Amino acid sequence: MKKRLLTVAVSVCLFASALTGCGASDVYTEGAPRMSEKDAKEELSVLMKKVSVREVSNPVMDIYSDDLSDSAALADIDTFPIREQGNGRIDIEIAAATEMSSDAPDDWLNVVAKRFNREGYEIDGKSVSVSVRKITSGEVVTYINAGAYQPQVFVPSNYAWGLMLEASGIGIEKIEDRIAGNTAGLLIKRDVYDSFSSKYGEATVANVLQAANAGELTFAYTNPYTSSTGLNILCAMLKAFDPSDPLSDKASSALLEYQKSSPPVAYTTSVLRNSAKKGLVNAMVMEEQAYINTPELKGYEYIPAGIRHDHPVYVFDWDSDDEKKAARMFVDYCKSDESQRSATEKGFNRHDEYVSQDPGMTGTDYVSAQKIWKQNKNGGKPVAAVFIADVSGSMDGEPLNSLKESLISSSAYIGSEHYVGLVSYSNDVTVNLPIAEFDDKQRAYFSGEVKALTANGGTATYDAVLAGIDMLEKTLQEVPDAKPMLFLLTDGIQNQGYELSRITGIVGGLGIPVYCIAYNYNDNGELETLSGINEAATIKAGSDDIVNQLRNLFNVQL
Repeated sequence: MKKRLLTVAVSVCLFASALTGCGASDVYTEGAPRMSEKDAKEELSVLMKKVSVREVSNPVMDIYSDDLSDSAALADIDTFPIREQGNGRIDIEIAAATEMSSDAPDDWLNVVAKRFNREGYEIDGKSVSVSVRKITSGEVVTYINAGAYQPQVFVPSNYAWGLMLEASGIGIEKIEDRIAGNTAGLLIKRDVYDSFSSKYGEATVANVLQAANAGELTFAYTNPYTSSTGLNILCAMLKAFDPSDPLSDKASSALLEYQKSSPPVAYTTSVLRNSAKKGLVNAMVMEEQAYINTPELKGYEYIPAGIRHDHPVYVFDWDSDDEKKAARMFVDYCKSDESQRSATEKGFNRHDEYVSQDPGMTGTDYVSAQKIWKQNKNGGKPVAAVFIADVSGSMDGEPLNSLKESLISSSAYIGSEHYVGLVSYSNDVTVNLPIAEFDDKQRAYFSGEVKALTANGGTATYDAVLAGIDMLEKTLQEVPDAKPMLFLLTDGIQNQGYELSRITGIVGGLGIPVYCIAYNYNDNGELETLSGINEAATIKAGSDDIVNQLRNLFNVQL
């Protein structure tokens, strides 16, 4: 089922302070002074007096809502683009890891596939070609297990994903262990690495965790549901916590303790890189090929860790004999001297001497490791989240219907232990659903209120953000250990209420991350400014991939 969301241009038209009745202040910039928590609370109280807020007295409960099937909760597979299109009578689609199916220099498989398609290969007189789809290894597993996708060939970063599919009962066969050598590992800032080495010796995952727990370095990693490196290093961490049984209660408890003080798991590798650039982390995970092709990380030491990322090749039981022969033909082409020279030029085939530090996990074990992480990623603390939906006039019709569909679908990934509220806004702000634990009843109210949203009027974006913050601050008085978060879904140009410059001090002083979700927009950087205050993210999603973007964001944060 294809989710279609209207292309959105998100920018901000700022009113003069005279129109808002408030004094001016500078827009937040990196390194700017922040308000103290006390001053931020006082400023919030003052500004809220000018925000028009109404509360829905009898929220709608969606008692007829059926649980979505796994496949229905996913966006159409075509949200992941075909990067090389074959046109042979026998054309095999390859679901390929993004480090080799993206833009240059991460386009090795695209380049090889294009050359292969020009060669004129045949099987019994039938022309052979390959098509390459850019998609993370974790997403391939998600889509195949949901019955929403059947490629002929799967080239993940590492073999853990193949084991996971096999454990799910998928008929899969590995036909090649390696077509482009790579490793995943640890990056440690070079000056920190020198002091680390003098105290801890070898830079192993266990030693890095020990140093992180001692407060001597700040270590961050990526989402293990989509990131091959994130999954790899997570399992290495669990192995370090309990070498005899990485899935034991001991390992799980140690991960819980670590997550209490560690940085949040990065939504994407780019978020991780930005955190490093700002000096917020000095140790992190990354594939070697990505490290080699990222000049701004040359001040970091790279140390291989976990299992190798050699890009094994899999075929499936649903493939025909001709498709399997074509797969073998293409693998041989990838292993040719010319193709391997190209792989080396693009950052692969380093550290060939490195031997995998295998945690000894089965496919079922890898799935269990993801679940352990999901349970412990917030350090045992619930999240208090407010979703802020733009219902201005420009959202009327298909845009709002699509937003409803994507938000309801994605909410299936929010755990019942968290606290969730819903706010909508146009000229004024409406609290559709006060924050409460996301049990079955609250989930039904959430679904009902989302479905009942209607579009009309102007766009008071920052008034709504203030209202959401005010709700979170009141919730924190009742649930003081909760982690507050805001999720702003917007499609309009702000033309009502406070301007951004009036709220940045409050957001910074209270430390509440604001995740901004916008659809196909180009603006002057206002949303990036807002999300960047407390190291959240702005997701510029395409019209069809917002469902997957929200699903992955919620998997990381909720």
